[in-house]
Amino acid sequence: MAHSMAYTRETVAGLLRKHGITPTHQRIEIAHALFSRCEHLSADQVLGIVNQRHAQTSKATVYNTLNLFVAKKLVREVIVDPARVFYDPNTTPHHHFYNVDSGALSDIDAGEVEIARLPALPSGMVTDGVDIIVRIRAAAR
Repeated sequence: MAHSMAYTRETVAGLLRKHGITPTHQRIEIAHALFSRCEHLSADQVLGIVNQRHAQTSKATVYNTLNLFVAKKLVREVIVDPARVFYDPNTTPHHHFYNVDSGALSDIDAGEVEIARLPALPSGMVTDGVDIIVRIRAAAR
C-alpha cells in the first residue's frame, strides 16, 4: 500500500471497488478515516473521526465495516491485547512496537526482524502470516 498517495474520497471508493467492496457513503468515510491518516486506529477512534464530519454512523456500522475490510484484506487487524485492537491500512509485511505506557502502535520494517525458523505446521495447514508485536515501555530511572 503506497502511503505517499493522497487519498480523496474518490480514490478511496476506487480502492474499495478494487477489493470487491461496494463503496457506500459510510464505507467511504470509514476507509477515508483510515487511509488519509495512515495511522493505526481503534474502532472508537474511527467512529469519532467519521462522526466529526457526519454524526450519523453507528458503532455497529463501524465495527461491521472494519470486519469487512479485514475479511477483504483491505486493512490488517492488529490485536495488542484482548481489549486493544487497531486497524492498520498498511497491508505490506511488517511488524509493530506497542508502547504499553502510551498505547501507541508503530511500524517495524519486516527487514528489521529475523525469524530463524517456525515450528512444523499441523497436517494440511499453510502459513498465512507472522505478526510480531514488541511491547515496549519507558525504562525505569
